[in-house]
Amino acid sequence: MNNTHSKTQINTHSNTHRTSEKQKGRNQNSQSANNPVDLSVNIAGVQFKNPVIAASGTFGFGEEYAQLVNVDALGGICSKGLTLEARQGNTGKRLHETASGLINSIGLENPGIETFIKRQLKTMLSFDTVSIANLSGSTIESYVEGARLLDETEIPMIELNISCPNVKQGGMAFGLDPISAAEVTTAVRKATRKPLIVKLSPNAPKLLSVAEAVQESGADALSLINTIQAMAINIERGKPVFNNVKAGLAGPAIKPIALSMVWDVCKMMQEKKEKDRIPVIGLGGIQNWIDAVEFIMAGASAIQVGVATFANPQAMEEIIAGIETFMKRKNYATIEDFRGLALE
Repeated sequence: MNNTHSKTQINTHSNTHRTSEKQKGRNQNSQSANNPVDLSVNIAGVQFKNPVIAASGTFGFGEEYAQLVNVDALGGICSKGLTLEARQGNTGKRLHETASGLINSIGLENPGIETFIKRQLKTMLSFDTVSIANLSGSTIESYVEGARLLDETEIPMIELNISCPNVKQGGMAFGLDPISAAEVTTAVRKATRKPLIVKLSPNAPKLLSVAEAVQESGADALSLINTIQAMAINIERGKPVFNNVKAGLAGPAIKPIALSMVWDVCKMMQEKKEKDRIPVIGLGGIQNWIDAVEFIMAGASAIQVGVATFANPQAMEEIIAGIETFMKRKNYATIEDFRGLALE
């Protein structure tokens, strides 16, 4: 009788304890969910309200998506690739879908920097987000003149696309070789006072050497990866799909490769003294908030989203919301609380 009564008391106490612990857990979760989180990041002295940026070549100049997306909610937007002179882009087919990817051969179609400054820049700057001008070129001289023109505007940052072919060096992309990458970065750095992001090519045989070279040449931040060289063949015609034969692969198919390369560059930065590090912006196949968090945990200070926006214009807004929910669930107050966790 006493034993039975004793067991009943123990069970009752145990159940009450478990209920109390569950309630405590629910209260903690509730408190975490209500705690404000700070999604802002600082890159080269420029403050972004969150780490999600529209990638160059996939978002126009912002106004093209303004009816579909709350552009003001984004951390930033990169312009289409801008060249000194207007370009019509490549002839023939420009887009080709693949399994989990998209091959593009747009050819930097753009209005030219002077026209951009006169017609698109004002609207781009009217959005409550950080505007970034993506600068491309075919010679060092054209890069320098483009940078000089942009330096006279109110654009906050320049992203230097060094994946362009150097017409004076047989068409090899500037970003494939550390020496040529350093030359163009040094020249552009002298032509502008704007914070300078250098966008790296995944096709570089020695990516880390290129990253090191452009940092030493004046880059304030790095973004990677650009598209991966690819091709497709029309089996009915027996010819390449694209007139230029090779084109650039983007989309979820390249995400694991991009993540690996971002991790490598961020690891290299981590091994430097803190004063010698520069921020890294990760991109390549990011589709959702989980992808974004992976890149941040690999060390990226911010991320860019491109192809995902084609299928889902609200992708970036969903990614921002997903990161915020994740941070509340994990009780992270800032992006820095989990940035680079996977490097340790």
